[in-house]
Amino acid sequence: MTTSQQRPQAGKAGSVFADYRKFAARAARKPGLVGAVAPSSPYLAREMAAVVPRSRPASNSSTGPVVVELGPGTGALSRAVRDRLPEGGRHLAIELDGGMVEHLRVDLPWLEVVQGDAAKLRTLLADAEVDEVDAVVSGLPWSIFSGELQRDILSEVGKVLAPGGAFTTFAYVHALGMAGARAFRHRLDGAFDEVLTSRTVWRNVPPARVYTCRRPRD
Repeated sequence: MTTSQQRPQAGKAGSVFADYRKFAARAARKPGLVGAVAPSSPYLAREMAAVVPRSRPASNSSTGPVVVELGPGTGALSRAVRDRLPEGGRHLAIELDGGMVEHLRVDLPWLEVVQGDAAKLRTLLADAEVDEVDAVVSGLPWSIFSGELQRDILSEVGKVLAPGGAFTTFAYVHALGMAGARAFRHRLDGAFDEVLTSRTVWRNVPPARVYTCRRPRD
């Protein structure tokens, strides 16, 4: 892994514009797999990545922290995670779409991309020789998932989080009052003992809030 001085910065304009072009191409190719209207902004990405440990956790002092990203898409959130991850850390990205997997492996060669379904997270991580993780960050399009699939993915996340680990995802502000968004928040509350909501990230399209979840329920 490169040093922090060598890492790309999440806020570079070129990266942002490139993400928008790639996002538009993906949405046109497979609209049923894209629940967002635009890639996450660097501001939202940094808010979501705030749970990534900057140092080796005391419970696993022999190696760096392990972070799992669900639905990396164009890689906007991936860059924010990388900016925080210390030397020796491990960053795995779970992506279902084969075209995006190829794109990520070319554009972000430092990212450990795993093709597969987030609903089978434990199996995918076991194949990668990972037992537990320190943080899970998600850009998944929850709005296009059934309630059952949402519950399955949240259950998998809870079972791989290390003690003290955290899970983050986001919701668009304009949709918070809708039935689907309220139902998803209810599922988060059922899956985790603590669910905190951030202030609105206005510098995103559309504006969004981040959910930070800790202590998975049995």
